[in-house]
Amino acid sequence: MTNVALVGPTLADFESARNVVGRVAAVTPMESSRYLSELLGSPVLLKCENLQRTGSYKIRGAYNRMSKLTDEEKTRGVVAASAGNHAQGVAFAARELGIQATIFMPVGVALPKLQATRDYGAHVILRGNTVAEPLLAAAEWAAETGAVLIPPFDHADVVTGQGTVGLEILDQVPDLATVIVPIGGGGLISGVASVLKQRALRDGRKIRVIGVQAANAAAYPPSLDAGRALEIQITPTIADGIAVAKPGLLNFEIVRDAVDEVVTVSEDDTARALLMLLERAKLVVEPAGAVAVAAILAGKVAATGPTVAILSGGNIDPLLMQRVISHGLSASGRYLTLRIMLPDRPGQLARISELLAEAHANVIEVLHTRHGVGLQISEVELNVSVETRGPDHRQLVVDVLRAAGYDPQFD
Repeated sequence: MTNVALVGPTLADFESARNVVGRVAAVTPMESSRYLSELLGSPVLLKCENLQRTGSYKIRGAYNRMSKLTDEEKTRGVVAASAGNHAQGVAFAARELGIQATIFMPVGVALPKLQATRDYGAHVILRGNTVAEPLLAAAEWAAETGAVLIPPFDHADVVTGQGTVGLEILDQVPDLATVIVPIGGGGLISGVASVLKQRALRDGRKIRVIGVQAANAAAYPPSLDAGRALEIQITPTIADGIAVAKPGLLNFEIVRDAVDEVVTVSEDDTARALLMLLERAKLVVEPAGAVAVAAILAGKVAATGPTVAILSGGNIDPLLMQRVISHGLSASGRYLTLRIMLPDRPGQLARISELLAEAHANVIEVLHTRHGVGLQISEVELNVSVETRGPDHRQLVVDVLRAAGYDPQFD
């Protein structure tokens, strides 16, 4: 960390923003996690911004930015582009401040996010298949109509609003040693890191800040290596809320100076984290909001002393949740799909069922066909999906089938 106090908002700015943001944002709970604490070897607490109004921390930066608009700017309205959380934050803030909001969203946006944005009173325009197209459309709208563009992360007022999360963390965990933060464009981590590092410098203590990105959308590691914000090619990720191709310019400067480490997590890591949060913590968290926990589960971070993982959002489409849970079960060794070639004679399916019962595997789905590609006339293909209790039990199921002379194939 170098010259943190000289980059971006000051502590006084963050304290002032807390008074503003507090008009609409809740002080979200801090929940301890025994499971994660045992895994990490240090106390782990979860900062539950998934329980924030509108379902994410985004309301903080949006409201702080929009509260600073002049009366004349407010009459022109605001415009933003988002696939979900920023849209809802802007729409809610606009309603509270009496401002007309126009939000551009991708055509394929999840229905719950679309409906929530409309319910907050925003005029929603669907445009394109990725967030890039709505962003361009929003900029054009601002130029044509005079509406004020509210950026999702790259603005000092937005950063200051998001940084109020850091002030709450210090109030709730005074002996904080490490905080783990999801990163997309960098609005949340730049605000939180700036607060924590400036307070640590003032108080003569150390606080580590670790950022986490989805491996399929990780612009910060190469940017930090290059010393400047780079644009990358994003590949599909379930953590769409942090799928940003290029760091914000202000955000990058702060992250470069104030963040100790940035790590990445895989799709499987994220799916396992979402499942763990549902089962162990009884918390609904969207994939992007769960990557800090994913980093702990994947062994990507080390910490000593009280550690806070920020759950940045909870806005997840139920259909996506269903798919992610299934993926998480499979990634955790608790869901297994087997492909078994069988001789085409009576009793084979019953025999497989007996073996699975002996191994205490619960059958979920069975597909038995003579028409698979590459099958011999005397063969049938059996695809069977079973629930298992974890990796050891999964291997036992496979071993039982192999011991009986079968050759189960699985991913």
